[in-house]
Amino acid sequence: MPFRYLDDVATADAAFEAFGDTVEEMFLSAAEATIGVMIENPRSLKENEQLSIELKNDELDMLLFDFLQEIIFFKDSRRLLLRITSLRIDRTSSPLTLAAEAGGEIMIQGHHPLLTDVKAVTLYRFGITQDEKGWTATVILDI
Repeated sequence: MPFRYLDDVATADAAFEAFGDTVEEMFLSAAEATIGVMIENPRSLKENEQLSIELKNDELDMLLFDFLQEIIFFKDSRRLLLRITSLRIDRTSSPLTLAAEAGGEIMIQGHHPLLTDVKAVTLYRFGITQDEKGWTATVILDI
């Protein structure tokens, strides 16, 4: 899941671009980048806790916004650090629908120390583009 962090976009925030050949791959890359801002090695998370995420929105970019906010919400409300294990987006329905499965761990002090505490996804420069190479999301996280 490719992504790259952008150092020169926002001074007090974390910014990244997430890429994918498909919309689903781009969403997965954005989720991985979001967790990567929070902890050093997201792949070290065990799937001790599992949950389903279902979201709807009329716009694809706002569906991604809601999706990333949901990951942050679970970190804040249930102290869960999550990785997305599967994801489906139905772009033929109205509104668009997202169904994802996630697995992760409850935050335990010292086990997966937070690098930064992500508070929210911002709308500043937020967006999705598609070209001949695939899909790209630009995201800035409030930390």
